[in-house]
Amino acid sequence: MSSSFDNFQKRRLISSYFSVVLSVFLVLFLLGILGLFIINSKKLANDFKENIAMTVFFKNEANDSIVKAFGTQIKASPFVKSYTYVTKEAAAKEHTDIIGEDFMEFLGENPLQNSYDIHLKGDYVIKDSITKIEAGLRKNTMISDIVYDKQLVNLVNDNIKKVSMWILIISGFLAVIAVLLINSSLRLSIHSNRFIIKTMQMVGATKAFIRKPFVMRSIKLGMIGAVLAVLALIGVLIYVETSFPNLGILEDKAMIGLVLLAVLGIGVLITWLSTYFATQRFLNLRTDDLY
Repeated sequence: MSSSFDNFQKRRLISSYFSVVLSVFLVLFLLGILGLFIINSKKLANDFKENIAMTVFFKNEANDSIVKAFGTQIKASPFVKSYTYVTKEAAAKEHTDIIGEDFMEFLGENPLQNSYDIHLKGDYVIKDSITKIEAGLRKNTMISDIVYDKQLVNLVNDNIKKVSMWILIISGFLAVIAVLLINSSLRLSIHSNRFIIKTMQMVGATKAFIRKPFVMRSIKLGMIGAVLAVLALIGVLIYVETSFPNLGILEDKAMIGLVLLAVLGIGVLITWLSTYFATQRFLNLRTDDLY
């Protein structure tokens, strides 16, 4: 009978430990994913904005030296990410491939112009900056027109602001849930030992002495959950880098390392604080209240 009861207690204890580790792992994994997304959100936003091209068209009287000089100018410009020179012949061929017929046959000439497709750095793809850049380029009298999707630029920046705001809200919400879930799991674990805590207190053990083994055990469980979360996050990073190498998600190793260390630190901190206050609660209860 005693052996059967002991086995039941062991199973219940193991189940309690497992629930704590699982809670810590799931919560820290989600927080870690959110942290990685936040540190890469600017890179993702810039990657999208840098795909928006600004096309600069030259007048027909602009000779090769003028066009090449413009290329040298924008190459040295701090706002240029990349650029491509497109001759009017190459543009005509591209249009022919798109529409499926040679439009020059019935026009008799090529109406297109030599141009540069300029991709700006993400930080400059905002309304004020791009307007100043456009105004500066238009000072060149050999430029006939500058074309880019103004509505798309405004839409992208507005949506990035909205997404950033929601990320902050979700981060705060998840942080609260993380504390509550882990705290709840640890309190349930300690609740099953409330009679042992009170018995130790009644025979003269100090609060610090009683609290120490519970805190150390919880920290160990928190570390296990945190390490599992870190390993899972590393797996996600490797998968994303392999599947989407253009994102360069592993470039900022310092920030990634900081997020992973933060996950470990949060795992230890939350389990320590939750266990401290949970044991303190049972230490302060009267014996009659334990039932």
